[in-house]
Amino acid sequence: MVVVCGRWPDSVTRAVSEMEARWPSKVKGKAADVSEHEDVHALFEFVDRETGGLDVLVNNAGVGIFAKVSRIGLDEWDKMIHTNLSGAFYCSREALSRFANRGAGYIVNISSLAGKNAFAGGTAYNASKFGLNGFSEALLMDTRYDNVRVSTVMPGSVATEFGRGTTGGETGAASSNQGEDWKVHPEDVAGVVRMLLQMPERTIVSQVEIRPAKPKRS
Repeated sequence: MVVVCGRWPDSVTRAVSEMEARWPSKVKGKAADVSEHEDVHALFEFVDRETGGLDVLVNNAGVGIFAKVSRIGLDEWDKMIHTNLSGAFYCSREALSRFANRGAGYIVNISSLAGKNAFAGGTAYNASKFGLNGFSEALLMDTRYDNVRVSTVMPGSVATEFGRGTTGGETGAASSNQGEDWKVHPEDVAGVVRMLLQMPERTIVSQVEIRPAKPKRS
């Protein structure tokens, strides 16, 4: 059973409908903004009611607004930090209390190569992803003796609508060339997450970098 969330009810309904066609009775969804702690708490209560318990959390929510420090608004800064970093904290905190009751669990944080490679115009996004990488490393150390594994996945350019109209190359900020074959595709990232979940419990893969095999030449 998989539960998905998104900020907009229509997009959640559409996603659940598409996945239900392939995996009947295996997907549920609820609208939630992970930058809001109250939404996150309600989401996890929904998970408690609708599933047999939580085994895995994938923190995949992200937003990117790219501008120089002098031009980025305070609300834009807050939006990225609260979504990309605080959201992972809120969700992980809720998950850990449930993992404690079950005696095990797995958290996969989808970060970015922008979490280790800064670029001009990426101040807020870089800060959120550098923070997420640090949070993930400390979380791994906090929980490894509680039978909770933590992995960080850091993709480069991914063919999604994220960051459309911006440039970031292999730093992790998706560019305007949506859907081009040279990019990593979302299902490639999902395949890595699935691989991590299939690893034996004795092993933690702490970080994975994913790059386009043949990035577009500038």
